[in-house]
Amino acid sequence: MITDVNKNKHFSDDLLKNRTSQDLLNELSPDSQSQYTRFPNGSDCTVDAIKKRWQHLIKDNSENIEHASSLYSAEDLSEYASNIENCIGTVKVPVGIAGPIRVRGTYAQGDFLLPMATTEAALVASYHRGSVLISKAGGCSAMLMSEGITRSPGFAFNTIANLAIFSHWILLNKDKLSEVAKQTSNYCRLTDIRIAAEGNHLYLLCDFTTGDAAGQNMITIATQAMCEYIIINTPVQPEYWFVEANCSGDKKSTAQSYTNVRGKKVSVEVIIPEKLVKRFLHTTPQRMVDCWRMSALGGVMSGTMGVQGHYANSLAAMFIACGQDAACVAEAAVGITRFEIRDDGSLYCSATLPNLIVGTVGGGTKLPSQRACLNMMNLPKENQARAFAEICAAAALAGEISIIGSLAAGDFTSAHKSLARDR
Repeated sequence: MITDVNKNKHFSDDLLKNRTSQDLLNELSPDSQSQYTRFPNGSDCTVDAIKKRWQHLIKDNSENIEHASSLYSAEDLSEYASNIENCIGTVKVPVGIAGPIRVRGTYAQGDFLLPMATTEAALVASYHRGSVLISKAGGCSAMLMSEGITRSPGFAFNTIANLAIFSHWILLNKDKLSEVAKQTSNYCRLTDIRIAAEGNHLYLLCDFTTGDAAGQNMITIATQAMCEYIIINTPVQPEYWFVEANCSGDKKSTAQSYTNVRGKKVSVEVIIPEKLVKRFLHTTPQRMVDCWRMSALGGVMSGTMGVQGHYANSLAAMFIACGQDAACVAEAAVGITRFEIRDDGSLYCSATLPNLIVGTVGGGTKLPSQRACLNMMNLPKENQARAFAEICAAAALAGEISIIGSLAAGDFTSAHKSLARDR
């Protein structure tokens, strides 16, 4: 948050270049006099409702009529009603296919296509190359190591003594709280309650499993029910409480989610023979390890959470294509990539992602395009979300191999130039 003095001076000078101090004060002061027109809100996605919103947009700015056909073609979007409010249409993002990638996982077994929605040229090509290379090497091994999703209600007490009595009661009544949570859903299960205290503030880190759903809403409803039961039955009343007190790491890259698990923790690995590295990446395992090592240290010096190149690229593209909560990329895109040389000269590559918040039911997964992308992956019938998590991790590893290979071979710039700018 601290800005260099020279940069501060540059922007300060620019700010007052064509303004007086009074002009600036006037511009930045609240304006309660100008008319404010509220946008017609609601979750209705019928033709009439959407047309009404477009009429408002066009009345407010006639130039908006030029954008209407790109966003909306008078179709009934009722199937989107449970996923959006104030709907005015849809945004079309191109979807490409990478792979298939061969995964030898604890839940995902087979060759899987990777649907990727992105506007970044060269991205699908890079993941496709990495996927083919992994598959030619026999596939990557994938193991789901842990799962759980956290909600962290917070309670404020008058004294630390009251906090201690309250927390002791919580620990004694964990089984009852598990029953309360279970009553809210057929799939939501409370697995643990961890406690964090700061002065007279108590945070309950409630860990759940949610079946094949990503489960963010599911655990919020369960936590609300638990808190209401707590307030009725606890021997010590808090002064106030909130169902989420920002200790869960929800949609943020945090040290806690990096060292623990939020969603699904998956590790993947592959051993690539030297001849395949040379054939597909036009470099050597040794140079790739050199590049990875320098990149790892660069990440440490810049303060990244974990050591990895660009997990966010594959996760964002697959999350959008497959109906996941795209904002969860903020916490899903942490982890560790590691490259090593084996005695026979082959390249060992691994990736560990501890926060894959993914699901195959609920949320955006039921929308038509997103469901089509999930279906074309041909996921197993059982434990689909776990299999999907292993495939997401495999895709991330494919991207790591491809980008390090490109940097090591010296063709990173030329590839982006030919696939993005010049194309």
